[in-house]
Amino acid sequence: MDSLLSGLNVLDFTTLLPGPFATLQLADLGANILSIESPSRIDGMRLSSPYINQEEKISSIFAFLNRNKRFLTLDLKKEGSFIIIERLLRSYDIVIEQFRPGVMDRLGLSYKKLSEINSRIIYCSITGYGQSGPLKDKAGHDVNYLSQSGVMGYSGRKNTGPVLIGIQVSDILAGSNNAVIAILAAVINRIKTGKGQHIDISITDGMFPCHAISGIKELNRQGSVDCETEMLNGGSIYDFYKTADDRYISIAAIEPQFFNNLCDVLELGDINIKDALRSNDNSKIKRLIAEKIKSNTSDYWIDKFKDVDACVDLVLNLREALESDHVKERSLLVDVPGPYGGKQRQFACPMKFSDYDPEYRRYGCAPGEDTLEVLKSLNFGDNEIREFKDQGIIDFKYN
Repeated sequence: MDSLLSGLNVLDFTTLLPGPFATLQLADLGANILSIESPSRIDGMRLSSPYINQEEKISSIFAFLNRNKRFLTLDLKKEGSFIIIERLLRSYDIVIEQFRPGVMDRLGLSYKKLSEINSRIIYCSITGYGQSGPLKDKAGHDVNYLSQSGVMGYSGRKNTGPVLIGIQVSDILAGSNNAVIAILAAVINRIKTGKGQHIDISITDGMFPCHAISGIKELNRQGSVDCETEMLNGGSIYDFYKTADDRYISIAAIEPQFFNNLCDVLELGDINIKDALRSNDNSKIKRLIAEKIKSNTSDYWIDKFKDVDACVDLVLNLREALESDHVKERSLLVDVPGPYGGKQRQFACPMKFSDYDPEYRRYGCAPGEDTLEVLKSLNFGDNEIREFKDQGIIDFKYN
């Protein structure tokens, strides 16, 4: 059976996290991803220790983000590189890039130019702030996009301010995932119209709709939001509570049936749920809950709540989460073979299909691993390939 996205051929000009995570998802679903790498400007993820293969300098992070992809090492600053790109565009009609606005234009690889070669080109640009606007040329990282979108303005504690979290929320949620959604939407439109288009993905823009719960009232001038003022940001009993053994319990009992069950287990007596959910009325209730949870160990509370529907869970550390029954039953981890033997344990594709199982063919490889094979598949002769190599346009591994 064909994979879900067989026939989608993607030229990937991205590095670091947002773009590579987007093309990882497409690759897991069967798209053919060819990553274009600079021979001189190394992807920072290749330099992130630890290494899964010290000899080939393959980072464990890079190996995960770039599984199921092929790699062509090509110096886009060399004029002759466009000969190769032009031939690739005969079959690769989806392009994804992550440079600052204007960089691809200066390289001669703008949407306008590539669409003149192939009108079916779907060209996705991922940037921190978009292709237009006063911030478009500004450098940024995940925490900057969270800041500029107002997310960190009410994510944290009143007495300490914003609090960092352990994952790159905006990079993946607003960058990678929106890119995948937009590309697949453009593919469907191309099936109907025969035309491609340019997609402008701004990571910061993508965070604004995420204010759907608390931020909508600020948008409509119905009240302001701040740290610990909302039901879901610490302004209600929805929060974390410390146990006697210095672990944390998460409590999200904000519906009546769950709240009543919580009160029964904690022996809190008759408490009005409305008071528990009001940020200006619940300090006493939260203190009662905190005192109860602090009075015993995490094992005790998990045992007490194991058969109770109250939205109560232990805050697991990552090792505990990875070894949980849920992860095993849902097959969320896979062993992916490497190009030089051996395997690496990686996070599996989280999407489950009734009639498709993702294939995990190869983890991310060394620079230039597939250059020779790709050029030969484009019908470049040995003399042409040697000339490209001598001019520094390409680089590849010798077997």
